[in-house]
Amino acid sequence: MKLISSKEITKNRIFTVTWDHAVDDDGFEIERAIVHHRGSAVMMPVDEKGRILLVHQYRLSARQFLWELPAGTVDPGEKPLQTARRELVEETGYRAKKWTKLAEFYPSPGFLTEKMTIYLATGLTAGEPKPMDDERITTRWFKAKEIDDMIRAGKIMDAKTNVGFLRWKRYFAGAGRAKK
Repeated sequence: MKLISSKEITKNRIFTVTWDHAVDDDGFEIERAIVHHRGSAVMMPVDEKGRILLVHQYRLSARQFLWELPAGTVDPGEKPLQTARRELVEETGYRAKKWTKLAEFYPSPGFLTEKMTIYLATGLTAGEPKPMDDERITTRWFKAKEIDDMIRAGKIMDAKTNVGFLRWKRYFAGAGRAKK
């Protein structure tokens, strides 16, 4: 597939939208509005008891409060792990001694370039959160079984939290090691 043209439609501090036109060797053409985003880092803080720290905040686009893993947009010049370290402190006050990449994925590749990178954060030390002016965040520790039950019941609707938790449970926590 070869990009023939890309016209900027709008731009703000978080993303840019372009109208893109591409064609393949057989002449098949695609035109789409594409949202260009720098990417996001997601943190899955897990304490020594196997509990997971979630944040609760109002999401204007979803028109509701959501329980989710803390996350933030990668700033210009940052790598996702740098963002994860910064955002964990901002949103929760915690710092982590150990960081392990759990997953990378595109949340909506049909129109969005954003790639999310999820990190397991362990060896936690508490501190004071430093949320941005437009954030009102509360935090709560959950047992793995509680989050599993919430996902099963459709009470956690956030994709990054589903991906991060289920990948951790399946590949990193070990079959019998995830605390109930």
